Amino acid sequence: MHQTQPLILTPGSVNLQQLEDIWRKSLAVHLDDNARAGIEAAKALVDEAVSGSEAVYGVNTGFGKLASVKIKAEDTATLQRNLILSHCCGMGETLDENTTRLMMVLKLLSLGRGASGVSWPLIILLQDMLAAGVTPLIPVQGSVGASGDLAPLAHMAAVMIGEGEAFYKGNKLKGGDALVQAGLKPIILEAKEGLALINGTQFSTACALTGLWRAWRGGLSSIITASLSLDAMMGSTAPLHPQIHALRGHKGQIAIAEKMRWLLEGSQIRNSHRQDDERVQDPYCIRCNPQVTGAAFDLLQSAAKVLQVEANAVTDNPLVLVEDKRIISGGNFHAEPVAFAADQIALAMSEIGAIAQRRIALMVDPALSHGLPPFLTPDPGLNSGLMIAEVTSAALMSENKHLANPCSTDSTPTSANQEDHVSMAAHGARRLARMNDNLHGIIGIEAICATQGIELRAPLETSNRLRKVVSALRKEIAALEQDRFMASDLECAARIVDEGGLLGACELTLTPEEVH
Repeated sequence: MHQTQPLILTPGSVNLQQLEDIWRKSLAVHLDDNARAGIEAAKALVDEAVSGSEAVYGVNTGFGKLASVKIKAEDTATLQRNLILSHCCGMGETLDENTTRLMMVLKLLSLGRGASGVSWPLIILLQDMLAAGVTPLIPVQGSVGASGDLAPLAHMAAVMIGEGEAFYKGNKLKGGDALVQAGLKPIILEAKEGLALINGTQFSTACALTGLWRAWRGGLSSIITASLSLDAMMGSTAPLHPQIHALRGHKGQIAIAEKMRWLLEGSQIRNSHRQDDERVQDPYCIRCNPQVTGAAFDLLQSAAKVLQVEANAVTDNPLVLVEDKRIISGGNFHAEPVAFAADQIALAMSEIGAIAQRRIALMVDPALSHGLPPFLTPDPGLNSGLMIAEVTSAALMSENKHLANPCSTDSTPTSANQEDHVSMAAHGARRLARMNDNLHGIIGIEAICATQGIELRAPLETSNRLRKVVSALRKEIAALEQDRFMASDLECAARIVDEGGLLGACELTLTPEEVH
């Protein structure tokens, strides 16, 4: 069990904060009881179609290119079971358990809208698996983002029928064994239920959402490291003047400038060079951070709006329209909105990392760092200092630039040309995890360099809020006085960023509403 009481969710009106809490805290969930009537009304229509003479896709026909093949009523259960087993064709590494659980919750929300024709016991089993901690093993490769995330979701559904593999209490087990050990029973799928489970965008959406949340945290952390770098470089805060940003009007830019002014307020370092500074302007990576990172946050906010809609959407096929008493085949499984959102998130991350890396490069360069020693070491020559840490940040930045190339512009026909245009949302969303690892590495390296630079300005001190960040970092990473093994320090800094350690130290927040 993950908690005493499950979180109650109302299909169609779940917000991103609820979903982030579910993902980060492994929360169990239940659908609001009011959803049951709609779910059962749709199921009744499907049951009518099974015994009828009219061909209804996925109910009494084959699938995809085989949709013209009529299936006998007595073969309904076999049809659905065969669908799941035949679609378990995933390959590659395993999706992490928290994101898998989020995918399961998103599928619950979609089914809970009452347009999929599944039975209430199927809903109960998904809820019970989440509560008990039975997590299907999902290979991450195999979806092209239309007709839904067929292969990943089939691996989820396989466990529900006692097949496939699952994690339970830290062990990898056969799906049926995991259910038995958790005190649960597999279900026999009824008409359309297998199709409802595997047809949808929940794998892509879950991966995109986790990419969004980690990118938001990385971007927020970069506001702190940009402020530290500005002070370490003895940069000017004049470009942060609120009227400059108000005159342009972009919400993200205005918000970032405001946060940087707040972080730098009261810095002795800044006050020490307000007069008689020979420099007229700082390089763009210091001066234009609100414009660049603010634009990135505007993109993230745009992606968030799309993903909130998708998280609440019905995306399987066909759809059961209870009011019309019809079952209609459509195309909501096509994940193009998710693919576009994933590409936006990737672009934002790439640029946040790119401008951060330029600040790192400035700080280690004695020709540009305004008096800091080469590579931020007190004893250059004998010591190389942070020379190669900067090179590593450049490698991570360049890798993210390549990964940021759009996936949504790619397509390839599948399923004997029946599915002739696909979104590629799945790997578009999945690549965000690697990009976030890289981004958090860049921001972590900037934190190390900027903190070292701040300390080299002693006896002058930075602002009170940024001193708290320096103190928090120094509790885990010592100042660099002589060369030492650095890889563990870089990994530690990336972890601090990923866990929100920099944000907690100075209590920096930025809500989506502030850039909306």
